[in-house]
Amino acid sequence: MNDSSWGAPPQAGYWGPSDQGPAQGAGPAGPAYDAHYAQQTRPMPIVPDVPEHGGDQDDDQGTARLSGPLFRDEPFHDQPGRDEPYRDQNPSAQPYAVVPQNPEPMPVAPQPAQPQPPQKKSAGRDLGAAIGVGVGLGVVIIASLFFVKAVFVGVIAVAVVVGLWELTKRLEERKSIKAPLVPLAVGGAAMVVAGYARGAEGAWTAMALTALAVLVWRMTEPPEGYLRDVTAGVFAAFYVPFLATFVAMMLAADDGAWRVLVFLILTVVSDTGAYAVGWRFGRKKLAPRISPGKTREGLLGAVAFAMAAGALCTQFLIDDGTWWQGLLLGLAVAVSATLGDLGESMIKRDLGIKDMGTLLPGHGGIMDRLDSLLPTAPVVWLLLVIFVGSG
Repeated sequence: MNDSSWGAPPQAGYWGPSDQGPAQGAGPAGPAYDAHYAQQTRPMPIVPDVPEHGGDQDDDQGTARLSGPLFRDEPFHDQPGRDEPYRDQNPSAQPYAVVPQNPEPMPVAPQPAQPQPPQKKSAGRDLGAAIGVGVGLGVVIIASLFFVKAVFVGVIAVAVVVGLWELTKRLEERKSIKAPLVPLAVGGAAMVVAGYARGAEGAWTAMALTALAVLVWRMTEPPEGYLRDVTAGVFAAFYVPFLATFVAMMLAADDGAWRVLVFLILTVVSDTGAYAVGWRFGRKKLAPRISPGKTREGLLGAVAFAMAAGALCTQFLIDDGTWWQGLLLGLAVAVSATLGDLGESMIKRDLGIKDMGTLLPGHGGIMDRLDSLLPTAPVVWLLLVIFVGSG
Protein backbone atom coordinates (compact mmCIF):
# COMPACT_ATOMS: atom_id res chain seq x y z
CA MET A 1 0.00 0.00 0.00
CA ASN A 2 1.32 3.52 -0.85
CA ASP A 3 0.07 7.05 -0.48
CA SER A 4 -1.42 7.29 -3.95
CA SER A 5 -4.06 4.77 -3.03
CA TRP A 6 -5.70 7.28 -0.68
CA GLY A 7 -6.52 9.88 -3.44
CA ALA A 8 -4.94 13.33 -3.93
CA PRO A 9 -1.50 14.13 -2.51
CA PRO A 10 -1.73 15.49 0.99
CA GLN A 11 -1.50 19.25 1.57
CA ALA A 12 0.65 21.13 3.97
CA GLY A 13 -0.60 20.87 7.55
CA TYR A 14 -2.28 17.56 6.93
CA TRP A 15 -1.71 15.14 9.84
CA GLY A 16 -3.07 11.93 8.39
CA PRO A 17 -5.45 10.51 5.87
CA SER A 18 -9.09 11.48 6.11
CA ASP A 19 -12.26 10.67 4.24
CA GLN A 20 -12.87 14.46 3.87
CA GLY A 21 -9.61 15.13 2.02
CA PRO A 22 -6.90 17.66 3.03
CA ALA A 23 -7.65 20.26 5.64
CA GLN A 24 -8.80 23.68 4.47
CA GLY A 25 -6.17 26.34 4.42
CA ALA A 26 -3.29 23.90 4.39
CA GLY A 27 -0.14 24.95 2.60
CA PRO A 28 0.79 23.54 -0.74
CA ALA A 29 2.45 20.24 -0.82
CA GLY A 30 6.01 19.92 -1.82
CA PRO A 31 8.91 17.56 -1.95
CA ALA A 32 9.95 18.42 1.57
CA TYR A 33 6.52 17.67 2.93
CA ASP A 34 6.33 14.40 0.95
CA ALA A 35 9.55 13.18 2.54
CA HIS A 36 8.34 14.20 6.00
CA TYR A 37 4.96 12.53 5.46
CA ALA A 38 6.60 9.30 4.28
CA GLN A 39 8.53 9.12 7.58
CA GLN A 40 5.53 9.79 9.84
CA THR A 41 2.89 7.51 8.38
CA ARG A 42 2.35 3.71 8.24
CA PRO A 43 0.11 1.77 5.99
CA MET A 44 -3.37 0.99 7.41
CA PRO A 45 -3.40 -2.60 8.70
CA ILE A 46 -5.91 -5.04 7.30
CA VAL A 47 -8.23 -6.06 10.12
CA PRO A 48 -9.79 -9.50 9.58
CA ASP A 49 -13.55 -9.72 9.43
CA VAL A 50 -15.06 -10.36 12.82
CA PRO A 51 -18.59 -11.67 13.06
CA GLU A 52 -21.12 -9.53 14.79
CA HIS A 53 -22.48 -10.45 18.17
CA GLY A 54 -24.79 -13.41 17.87
CA GLY A 55 -22.66 -15.21 15.30
CA ASP A 56 -20.31 -18.13 15.88
CA GLN A 57 -18.08 -16.40 18.41
CA ASP A 58 -17.85 -17.63 22.00
CA ASP A 59 -21.04 -16.90 23.83
CA ASP A 60 -19.27 -16.19 27.07
CA GLN A 61 -17.40 -13.19 25.62
CA GLY A 62 -20.46 -11.05 25.01
CA THR A 63 -18.89 -9.30 21.96
CA ALA A 64 -16.38 -10.35 19.35
CA ARG A 65 -12.76 -9.99 20.36
CA LEU A 66 -10.48 -8.15 17.95
CA SER A 67 -7.22 -9.72 17.11
CA GLY A 68 -4.15 -8.74 15.16
CA PRO A 69 -0.81 -7.00 15.60
CA LEU A 70 -2.51 -4.07 17.31
CA PHE A 71 -3.86 -6.35 20.05
CA ARG A 72 -1.90 -9.63 20.20
CA ASP A 73 1.44 -10.59 18.71
CA GLU A 74 0.45 -14.08 17.56
CA PRO A 75 1.54 -15.67 14.31
CA PHE A 76 -1.05 -16.39 11.65
CA HIS A 77 -1.22 -20.16 11.06
CA ASP A 78 -4.64 -21.23 9.94
CA GLN A 79 -5.07 -19.19 6.75
CA PRO A 80 -1.69 -18.70 5.10
CA GLY A 81 -1.42 -16.00 2.44
CA ARG A 82 -4.05 -13.65 3.87
CA ASP A 83 -1.46 -11.24 5.25
CA GLU A 84 0.95 -11.49 2.33
CA PRO A 85 0.17 -7.99 0.82
CA TYR A 86 0.87 -6.33 4.13
CA ARG A 87 3.98 -8.39 4.81
CA ASP A 88 5.35 -7.58 1.34
CA GLN A 89 5.41 -3.89 2.26
CA ASN A 90 6.32 -4.36 5.94
CA PRO A 91 8.59 -7.41 6.34
CA SER A 92 9.18 -6.69 10.03
CA ALA A 93 5.47 -6.63 10.94
CA GLN A 94 3.91 -9.55 12.77
CA PRO A 95 1.23 -11.51 10.94
CA TYR A 96 -2.35 -11.37 12.13
CA ALA A 97 -3.82 -13.87 14.55
CA VAL A 98 -7.05 -15.68 13.95
CA VAL A 99 -10.00 -15.25 16.23
CA PRO A 100 -10.85 -18.70 17.58
CA GLN A 101 -14.33 -19.72 16.50
CA ASN A 102 -15.02 -22.86 18.58
CA PRO A 103 -18.09 -22.13 20.65
CA GLU A 104 -18.71 -24.34 23.65
CA PRO A 105 -22.28 -25.49 24.22
CA MET A 106 -24.13 -24.03 27.12
CA PRO A 107 -24.34 -26.49 30.04
CA VAL A 108 -27.75 -28.04 30.53
CA ALA A 109 -29.07 -27.89 34.04
CA PRO A 110 -29.74 -31.39 35.44
CA GLN A 111 -33.36 -32.28 35.87
CA PRO A 112 -34.44 -33.16 39.41
CA ALA A 113 -34.99 -36.87 39.98
CA GLN A 114 -38.59 -37.90 39.98
CA PRO A 115 -39.70 -39.72 43.13
CA GLN A 116 -40.27 -43.41 42.53
CA PRO A 117 -43.28 -45.15 44.02
CA PRO A 118 -42.41 -47.62 46.79
CA GLN A 119 -42.05 -51.20 45.57
CA LYS A 120 -43.66 -54.10 47.32
CA LYS A 121 -41.60 -57.01 48.55
CA SER A 122 -41.70 -60.03 46.31
CA ALA A 123 -41.00 -63.63 47.13
CA GLY A 124 -39.11 -64.05 43.86
CA ARG A 125 -40.99 -67.22 42.84
CA ASP A 126 -44.42 -68.28 41.62
CA LEU A 127 -46.04 -68.97 44.98
CA GLY A 128 -49.09 -70.63 43.40
CA ALA A 129 -46.98 -73.15 41.51
CA ALA A 130 -44.71 -73.66 44.52
CA ILE A 131 -47.62 -74.42 46.84
CA GLY A 132 -49.24 -76.75 44.32
CA VAL A 133 -46.04 -78.72 43.75
CA GLY A 134 -45.35 -78.87 47.49
CA VAL A 135 -48.81 -80.26 48.25
CA GLY A 136 -48.47 -82.84 45.48
CA LEU A 137 -45.10 -84.03 46.75
CA GLY A 138 -46.45 -84.17 50.29
CA VAL A 139 -49.34 -86.43 49.23
CA VAL A 140 -47.00 -88.84 47.41
CA ILE A 141 -44.58 -88.96 50.35
CA ILE A 142 -47.24 -89.49 53.02
CA ALA A 143 -49.06 -92.13 50.99
CA SER A 144 -45.91 -94.15 50.31
CA LEU A 145 -44.55 -93.64 53.82
CA PHE A 146 -47.50 -95.05 55.76
CA PHE A 147 -48.81 -97.70 53.39
CA VAL A 148 -45.76 -99.47 51.94
CA LYS A 149 -42.31 -98.64 53.24
CA ALA A 150 -40.61 -100.23 50.24
CA VAL A 151 -42.37 -97.73 47.96
CA PHE A 152 -40.99 -94.87 50.03
CA VAL A 153 -37.50 -96.34 49.73
CA GLY A 154 -38.06 -96.28 45.97
CA VAL A 155 -39.10 -92.61 46.19
CA ILE A 156 -35.85 -91.82 47.99
CA ALA A 157 -33.83 -93.70 45.36
CA VAL A 158 -35.55 -91.86 42.49
CA ALA A 159 -34.96 -88.49 44.17
CA VAL A 160 -31.29 -89.41 44.63
CA VAL A 161 -30.79 -90.38 40.99
CA VAL A 162 -32.49 -87.21 39.71
CA GLY A 163 -30.48 -85.09 42.13
CA LEU A 164 -27.24 -86.71 40.94
CA TRP A 165 -28.20 -86.04 37.33
CA GLU A 166 -28.88 -82.35 38.06
CA LEU A 167 -25.63 -81.92 39.97
CA THR A 168 -23.38 -83.64 37.44
CA LYS A 169 -25.10 -81.85 34.56
CA ARG A 170 -24.49 -78.44 36.09
CA LEU A 171 -20.87 -79.34 36.89
CA GLU A 172 -20.26 -80.27 33.27
CA GLU A 173 -22.03 -77.22 31.86
CA ARG A 174 -20.48 -74.60 34.11
CA LYS A 175 -17.09 -76.06 35.07
CA SER A 176 -16.42 -78.73 32.39
CA ILE A 177 -16.19 -81.33 35.18
CA LYS A 178 -17.31 -84.76 33.95
CA ALA A 179 -18.25 -86.74 37.03
CA PRO A 180 -19.34 -90.21 35.79
CA LEU A 181 -23.12 -90.39 36.22
CA VAL A 182 -23.68 -94.13 35.59
CA PRO A 183 -21.70 -95.50 38.57
CA LEU A 184 -23.04 -92.65 40.72
CA ALA A 185 -26.67 -93.42 39.88
CA VAL A 186 -26.33 -97.18 40.33
CA GLY A 187 -24.23 -96.84 43.47
CA GLY A 188 -26.51 -94.16 44.90
CA ALA A 189 -29.65 -96.26 44.53
CA ALA A 190 -27.83 -99.27 45.99
CA MET A 191 -26.65 -97.14 48.89
CA VAL A 192 -30.21 -96.19 49.86
CA VAL A 193 -31.39 -99.81 49.72
CA ALA A 194 -28.36 -101.02 51.68
CA GLY A 195 -28.94 -98.41 54.38
CA TYR A 196 -32.57 -99.50 54.77
CA ALA A 197 -31.72 -103.22 54.81
CA ARG A 198 -28.36 -103.29 56.64
CA GLY A 199 -28.22 -100.02 58.54
CA ALA A 200 -25.10 -97.90 58.89
CA GLU A 201 -22.78 -100.79 58.04
CA GLY A 202 -24.54 -101.35 54.72
CA ALA A 203 -24.53 -97.60 53.94
CA TRP A 204 -20.79 -97.26 54.52
CA THR A 205 -20.01 -100.34 52.46
CA ALA A 206 -22.11 -99.13 49.55
CA MET A 207 -20.46 -95.73 49.77
CA ALA A 208 -16.98 -97.23 49.50
CA LEU A 209 -17.95 -99.43 46.55
CA THR A 210 -19.54 -96.46 44.77
CA ALA A 211 -16.37 -94.37 45.16
CA LEU A 212 -14.30 -97.29 43.81
CA ALA A 213 -16.66 -97.64 40.83
CA VAL A 214 -16.25 -93.93 40.05
CA LEU A 215 -12.44 -94.29 40.02
CA VAL A 216 -12.54 -97.30 37.70
CA TRP A 217 -15.24 -95.92 35.36
CA ARG A 218 -13.31 -92.72 34.72
CA MET A 219 -10.27 -94.76 33.59
CA THR A 220 -12.00 -95.52 30.30
CA GLU A 221 -11.48 -91.89 29.20
CA PRO A 222 -8.31 -89.85 28.57
CA PRO A 223 -6.27 -89.03 31.69
CA GLU A 224 -6.63 -85.26 31.32
CA GLY A 225 -8.80 -84.03 34.19
CA TYR A 226 -8.97 -87.46 35.85
CA LEU A 227 -8.29 -86.24 39.39
CA ARG A 228 -10.76 -83.37 39.02
CA ASP A 229 -13.54 -85.62 37.70
CA VAL A 230 -13.17 -88.42 40.24
CA THR A 231 -12.97 -85.92 43.10
CA ALA A 232 -16.25 -84.39 41.96
CA GLY A 233 -17.73 -87.89 41.61
CA VAL A 234 -16.82 -88.92 45.16
CA PHE A 235 -18.15 -85.61 46.47
CA ALA A 236 -21.45 -86.14 44.63
CA ALA A 237 -21.72 -89.68 46.01
CA PHE A 238 -21.31 -88.44 49.56
CA TYR A 239 -23.40 -85.28 49.22
CA VAL A 240 -26.54 -86.80 47.68
CA PRO A 241 -27.04 -90.57 48.16
CA PHE A 242 -25.00 -91.12 51.31
CA LEU A 243 -26.75 -88.36 53.28
CA ALA A 244 -30.11 -89.51 51.92
CA THR A 245 -29.37 -93.00 53.23
CA PHE A 246 -29.99 -91.78 56.79
CA VAL A 247 -33.65 -91.22 55.87
CA ALA A 248 -33.88 -94.90 54.87
CA MET A 249 -32.14 -95.85 58.13
CA MET A 250 -34.75 -93.88 60.11
CA LEU A 251 -37.48 -95.69 58.20
CA ALA A 252 -36.11 -99.08 59.25
CA ALA A 253 -37.08 -98.53 62.93
CA ASP A 254 -40.36 -99.85 64.33
CA ASP A 255 -41.82 -96.36 64.41
CA GLY A 256 -39.77 -95.42 61.36
CA ALA A 257 -42.64 -93.81 59.46
CA TRP A 258 -43.25 -91.39 62.35
CA ARG A 259 -39.56 -90.61 62.68
CA VAL A 260 -39.35 -89.75 58.99
CA LEU A 261 -42.52 -87.68 59.27
CA VAL A 262 -41.08 -85.72 62.22
CA PHE A 263 -37.87 -85.19 60.25
CA LEU A 264 -39.83 -83.82 57.26
CA ILE A 265 -42.13 -81.66 59.39
CA LEU A 266 -39.31 -80.03 61.33
CA THR A 267 -37.30 -79.28 58.18
CA VAL A 268 -40.29 -77.79 56.37
CA VAL A 269 -41.35 -75.79 59.44
CA SER A 270 -37.80 -74.47 59.84
CA ASP A 271 -37.68 -73.31 56.22
CA THR A 272 -41.17 -71.81 56.50
CA GLY A 273 -40.37 -69.94 59.71
CA ALA A 274 -37.17 -68.55 58.22
CA TYR A 275 -39.00 -67.41 55.11
CA ALA A 276 -41.99 -65.88 56.90
CA VAL A 277 -40.05 -64.00 59.58
CA GLY A 278 -37.22 -63.00 57.26
CA TRP A 279 -39.56 -61.72 54.56
CA ARG A 280 -41.58 -59.65 57.05
CA PHE A 281 -38.99 -58.50 59.57
CA GLY A 282 -35.61 -59.30 58.02
CA ARG A 283 -33.12 -56.42 58.09
CA LYS A 284 -29.65 -57.77 58.97
CA LYS A 285 -28.08 -60.08 56.42
CA LEU A 286 -26.97 -63.49 57.65
CA ALA A 287 -24.43 -64.33 54.93
CA PRO A 288 -24.64 -61.68 52.20
CA ARG A 289 -21.72 -63.09 50.18
CA ILE A 290 -23.33 -66.53 49.99
CA SER A 291 -27.09 -65.98 50.08
CA PRO A 292 -28.16 -62.30 50.16
CA GLY A 293 -31.80 -63.20 50.85
CA LYS A 294 -31.17 -64.82 54.23
CA THR A 295 -31.33 -62.69 57.35
CA ARG A 296 -30.53 -63.11 61.02
CA GLU A 297 -34.15 -62.45 61.86
CA GLY A 298 -35.07 -65.29 59.51
CA LEU A 299 -32.70 -67.64 61.34
CA LEU A 300 -34.34 -66.71 64.65
CA GLY A 301 -37.71 -67.43 63.08
CA ALA A 302 -36.47 -70.82 61.91
CA VAL A 303 -35.21 -71.68 65.39
CA ALA A 304 -38.45 -70.59 67.10
CA PHE A 305 -40.73 -72.40 64.68
CA ALA A 306 -38.62 -75.59 64.65
CA MET A 307 -38.30 -75.77 68.43
CA ALA A 308 -42.03 -75.35 68.92
CA ALA A 309 -42.80 -77.98 66.29
CA GLY A 310 -40.11 -80.27 67.71
CA ALA A 311 -41.57 -80.14 71.22
CA LEU A 312 -45.04 -81.05 69.93
CA CYS A 313 -43.91 -83.73 67.48
CA THR A 314 -41.55 -85.49 69.89
CA GLN A 315 -44.11 -85.47 72.66
CA PHE A 316 -47.01 -86.86 70.59
CA LEU A 317 -45.51 -88.70 67.60
CA ILE A 318 -42.31 -90.38 68.83
CA ASP A 319 -42.48 -93.37 71.16
CA ASP A 320 -40.94 -92.55 74.56
CA GLY A 321 -40.14 -89.01 73.40
CA THR A 322 -40.49 -85.89 75.58
CA TRP A 323 -41.03 -82.24 74.82
CA TRP A 324 -37.59 -81.05 76.00
CA GLN A 325 -35.97 -83.52 73.62
CA GLY A 326 -38.08 -81.97 70.90
CA LEU A 327 -36.76 -78.52 71.78
CA LEU A 328 -33.17 -79.69 71.28
CA LEU A 329 -34.14 -81.56 68.15
CA GLY A 330 -35.84 -78.48 66.71
CA LEU A 331 -32.82 -76.30 67.48
CA ALA A 332 -30.47 -78.77 65.78
CA VAL A 333 -32.76 -79.03 62.74
CA ALA A 334 -32.94 -75.23 62.33
CA VAL A 335 -29.15 -74.96 62.40
CA SER A 336 -28.47 -77.92 60.09
CA ALA A 337 -31.19 -76.92 57.62
CA THR A 338 -29.81 -73.37 57.42
CA LEU A 339 -26.26 -74.65 56.92
CA GLY A 340 -27.45 -77.05 54.26
CA ASP A 341 -29.25 -74.26 52.43
CA LEU A 342 -26.15 -72.06 52.62
CA GLY A 343 -23.98 -74.95 51.43
CA GLU A 344 -25.96 -75.44 48.25
CA SER A 345 -26.15 -71.69 47.76
CA MET A 346 -22.35 -71.69 47.88
CA ILE A 347 -22.25 -74.39 45.19
CA LYS A 348 -24.74 -72.57 42.98
CA ARG A 349 -22.90 -69.27 43.40
CA ASP A 350 -19.65 -70.95 42.40
CA LEU A 351 -21.38 -72.42 39.35
CA GLY A 352 -23.04 -69.09 38.52
CA ILE A 353 -26.62 -70.43 38.50
CA LYS A 354 -29.80 -69.65 40.41
CA ASP A 355 -31.39 -73.12 40.50
CA MET A 356 -30.00 -76.60 40.00
CA GLY A 357 -32.84 -77.50 37.63
CA THR A 358 -36.32 -76.68 36.39
CA LEU A 359 -38.12 -79.94 37.08
CA LEU A 360 -40.34 -78.56 39.85
CA PRO A 361 -42.22 -75.33 38.93
CA GLY A 362 -41.86 -72.71 41.63
CA HIS A 363 -39.10 -74.71 43.35
CA GLY A 364 -36.37 -75.22 40.76
CA GLY A 365 -34.93 -78.71 40.67
CA ILE A 366 -34.92 -81.71 42.99
CA MET A 367 -31.62 -80.58 44.48
CA ASP A 368 -33.18 -77.23 45.34
CA ARG A 369 -35.61 -79.10 47.60
CA LEU A 370 -33.05 -81.51 49.02
CA ASP A 371 -30.60 -78.78 50.08
CA SER A 372 -32.03 -78.54 53.62
CA LEU A 373 -33.13 -82.17 53.92
CA LEU A 374 -29.84 -83.87 53.10
CA PRO A 375 -27.63 -82.47 55.90
CA THR A 376 -30.53 -82.60 58.37
CA ALA A 377 -31.15 -86.34 57.92
CA PRO A 378 -28.04 -87.60 59.78
CA VAL A 379 -28.62 -85.04 62.56
CA VAL A 380 -32.20 -86.20 63.21
CA TRP A 381 -31.24 -89.88 62.92
CA LEU A 382 -28.43 -89.50 65.45
CA LEU A 383 -30.43 -87.47 68.00
CA LEU A 384 -33.40 -89.85 67.83
CA VAL A 385 -31.07 -92.81 68.38
CA ILE A 386 -29.59 -91.03 71.40
CA PHE A 387 -32.99 -89.98 72.83
CA VAL A 388 -35.19 -93.04 72.18
CA GLY A 389 -32.88 -95.71 70.73
CA SER A 390 -32.58 -97.22 67.24
CA GLY A 391 -36.00 -98.93 67.54
